[in-house]
Amino acid sequence: MQNKIAELHGFSLMLGREHVRRFLILDDSGNQVLFEGLLGELKEISLIEAAMLEIRGSNGILRIDLTEQELRKVLKL
Repeated sequence: MQNKIAELHGFSLMLGREHVRRFLILDDSGNQVLFEGLLGELKEISLIEAAMLEIRGSNGILRIDLTEQELRKVLKL
């Protein structure tokens, strides 16, 4: 079950309210959501425990469940 969850590539986004531009549910069925904001100036990009990509900006943090191997494959490194 743990590997299956990792394959889904969860994410989290933490922003101050003043940096959120838009948060919309795009259709009546509630199947799509749009979230837009401003991470601000890029401060750091790192891999946490080789399992999570973290992008830190001056306004917030975006984290994505993505291993180093998956990142290299996507970027073709």
